[in-house]
Amino acid sequence: MKKIFLVLCTALLASCNGNAQKTEKKGSENFPVTKTDAEWKAELSSDEYAVLRKAATERPFSSDLLKVNEAGTFVCAACGNPVYEEQYKFDSGTGWPSFDRAIEGGVAYGRDSKLGYERQEVHCANCGGHLGHVFNDGPTETTGKRHCINGVAMDFKPESEQ
Repeated sequence: MKKIFLVLCTALLASCNGNAQKTEKKGSENFPVTKTDAEWKAELSSDEYAVLRKAATERPFSSDLLKVNEAGTFVCAACGNPVYEEQYKFDSGTGWPSFDRAIEGGVAYGRDSKLGYERQEVHCANCGGHLGHVFNDGPTETTGKRHCINGVAMDFKPESEQ
């Protein structure tokens, strides 16, 4: 009887392996631009590295990109891939640059369950860098989506300089 109880307890504990800290792994082989961790560290600032390569989140209201309101393109800070257009940016009041859509083919999507619930994660389609997340609370007169993006993960290229 003790053996059966021990086997049942072991099986129960093994089945309780939660997903709260798991994320969908994005292998670097899935993206055209691949570099070693040391190469990314050497090329990116510490804040860019933390967000783009380790999926950190910058402090809200800390990005100068919140103030951008001129025609142009937001590009991945790691590889320069165009990811968002200024015309689709809106003030969500959240403290992060927000867009109702990405440039077609500019981003890739994954799942993130680090907070105990599943969110849609946004990556640069060229290098796999973490940009932010997509939520279903954006402007309903457009897509209804809010791409909540870390400003440090992007650079802005004004239309006049393109």
